[in-house]
Amino acid sequence: MKNEKLTTDEYDALELVRRGGKQDLATACVGRNTKRLCGIKLMSFGRDKRLTLTEKGEEVLFLRRCVLGLRALAADPMAAVDEDVLRFLGRKSHILPLEAGGHALSERGRESLADIDQQEERR
Repeated sequence: MKNEKLTTDEYDALELVRRGGKQDLATACVGRNTKRLCGIKLMSFGRDKRLTLTEKGEEVLFLRRCVLGLRALAADPMAAVDEDVLRFLGRKSHILPLEAGGHALSERGRESLADIDQQEERR
């Protein structure tokens, strides 16, 4: 990725397309962002003229969920985070399970979160 900076509205549009359904695709949020998100190849039109996420789009949404999960666990070790995100963060040694339940950020996780925050400040 070329480190495209996406707005919250663009992330919301990606999420609506991921969930699918005719109602979601007709929203103003998706309409406003379709041209740019198709241009950077995060979603595309299929043969049936329906919008779908590309593999890159699915990856962007998953990485966003991972960053949000790290931030949530930094604030509260008992925060509710999706199981697939917990598995990924655990496999990458960003979080450690606590004996009392929940998860804590490892040193690597804190460094990654600090790096992400620093990069966002630069933009």
